[in-house]
Amino acid sequence: MIHYTHLVYDYFITLGFNSAVSEKLNLAVLLVVSFVALLMVEYIARIILIQSFSQFAKNSKTKFDDILVLNKAPKNIAHLLPIYASLQLTPYVFIDFPHIEIVAQKILQIFCVIIILWIARSLLNSFKDYSQSLSHLRDKPINSYVQVFMIFAWITGLMIAYGLVTGTSIGTLFTILGAASAVIILIFKDTILGFVASIQVSINDMVRIGDWITFDKYGADGDVIEINLATVKVQNFDKTITTIPTYALISDSFKNWRGMEDSEGRRIKRAILIKQTSIRYLSEEAVERLKEIHLIHDYLEHRQKDISHYNVEHKINKSIPINGRNLTNIGVFRKYIDTYVANHSAINTNMTVMVRQLAPTSEGIPLEIYAFCKDKRGKNYEYVIADIFDHVLAAVPYFELELFELLDGGYFKKSQGL
Repeated sequence: MIHYTHLVYDYFITLGFNSAVSEKLNLAVLLVVSFVALLMVEYIARIILIQSFSQFAKNSKTKFDDILVLNKAPKNIAHLLPIYASLQLTPYVFIDFPHIEIVAQKILQIFCVIIILWIARSLLNSFKDYSQSLSHLRDKPINSYVQVFMIFAWITGLMIAYGLVTGTSIGTLFTILGAASAVIILIFKDTILGFVASIQVSINDMVRIGDWITFDKYGADGDVIEINLATVKVQNFDKTITTIPTYALISDSFKNWRGMEDSEGRRIKRAILIKQTSIRYLSEEAVERLKEIHLIHDYLEHRQKDISHYNVEHKINKSIPINGRNLTNIGVFRKYIDTYVANHSAINTNMTVMVRQLAPTSEGIPLEIYAFCKDKRGKNYEYVIADIFDHVLAAVPYFELELFELLDGGYFKKSQGL
């Protein structure tokens, strides 16, 4: 082989060129021939490997090989053969230029390291994409682990490349790296925090891809679409994207709605404000009138008998309504709302159904409905709430109650006859 590398050199000598020029011309010819040969090797390797692997992927039942093709893994692997051939040809091409041979070999070795890193990236990305197609791994932060592996791979690759250029052993480089660990930790602080956080999030099952979370500190209210090493991406319901640091899921408080979505109902917790001056005892006539309301007829019959029996038994003077036991308009109204909500077709009665009176405020007495809607979808959920409160608000006057409402200028003008 060495003999053939000098054929061109000998030819240029016979043409009358001196040895220095002949060596350079010989090198140029060898470089051109080698480059053409390597292009052919590259082309043949790509044709054989990529086409055969693509055909195999089409015929196989698994999706993993198709994903390997999409991530260009066969194409990157095909680059190894020309690199190997180049390393073998270098001693013959640069036979008369040993100093250039050393540089060329180091460059090719570094390029080989880069190709191996590309292959590793293709394989890891293929694993990540394949995991997203599996139901039990779809909500796991696989992307975080892939990024960590790639960071370590690139660090190792850079160290190997540096060792090839300088002639330093890998052991010495790792020793230097250990001594500089404090600086490295400072530089990669967010990466380390994100990696630890992503592991804790995964182990504790705090957040999955697809979860609806609310994070007031960062203005996030929507579905988690990506969990990676440094950030968590949330697509808000207005289709904007909010980016949250991964470690913030550990250090700060946020709300995950997965529990609601996995349960049998979505909570309704809303109140109306009753004006305090409209609250009063019910007279016999008022009770008889309210008995015409179907939902509370039986309740009023039963309660009226119990109250009358108690007042007669204890000889209560009913000339003053406050004496003894009485029905109030707000109490009967609260029972009506409770019965109405419990009989509503959209309410899950297997979960808590309650109408409660909260502490009085400067704006009136809050009557709160606490129940769970069967339909958890946002639009339908809001429709059910509106349907319930449409009815409740319209029912208030039947119980001689009034809702609290801030007065506007028109009210004052009307009240003063202006």
